[in-house]
Amino acid sequence: MINKIAASVAEALAGIKDGATVMIGGFGTAGIPMELIDGLIAQGAKDLTVVNNNAGNGDTGLAALLATGRVRKIICSFPRQVDSFVFDGLYRSGKLELELVPQGNLSERIRAAGAGIGGFFTPTGYGTELAKGKETRMIDGKGYVLEQPIHGDVALIKAECGDRWGNLTYRKTARNFGPSMAMACQQTIASVHDIVELGALDPEAIVTPAIFVSKIVKIERQATQAGGFKKAA
Repeated sequence: MINKIAASVAEALAGIKDGATVMIGGFGTAGIPMELIDGLIAQGAKDLTVVNNNAGNGDTGLAALLATGRVRKIICSFPRQVDSFVFDGLYRSGKLELELVPQGNLSERIRAAGAGIGGFFTPTGYGTELAKGKETRMIDGKGYVLEQPIHGDVALIKAECGDRWGNLTYRKTARNFGPSMAMACQQTIASVHDIVELGALDPEAIVTPAIFVSKIVKIERQATQAGGFKKAA
């Protein structure tokens, strides 16, 4: 019987190895798998490459993972904002490698990995430092840069609902990078707020089919606000 439900976050994350490339979903405060990130910190894998839209906020979530010193490299589109002090300190001291990728390119490089595309030409970044060392081409009189897909070992994503086979649905903007990351990685671990019986999910509403999901784990809901998650009183 196929049953991808993990009894705990620790059980779901047990197989992540040192040196893994880990994709982490989320955009702003929407769809961040906070419990899975905290679980990865507790799990102890090191020498990681992290793929995420940004480089963490404040001192929780991804920023807390970076602060452990166990991330070797981060691939992201928006590394610095007013409260990205953990990333800033590590990067300036040479303790963290950064691969800066324009946001649209980041999304498409992840999607390309899941779709089996070997590379694609995009005008974004042409003529800038971001194109340095990459193949360029003129197409219909316009400059393009060749970008490569980003493959991952494991994706950590947040969904709204799942079943024991691993089919997933999302809530509004919490969907963001989750579906494409699930397709781009060898394993996908998803946190969900609700686990339903097989057949309860409308097949037309399933966004990430079970074939792309390795484990799901149920988590409690947390209230969010502008600037991040609310701390418990």
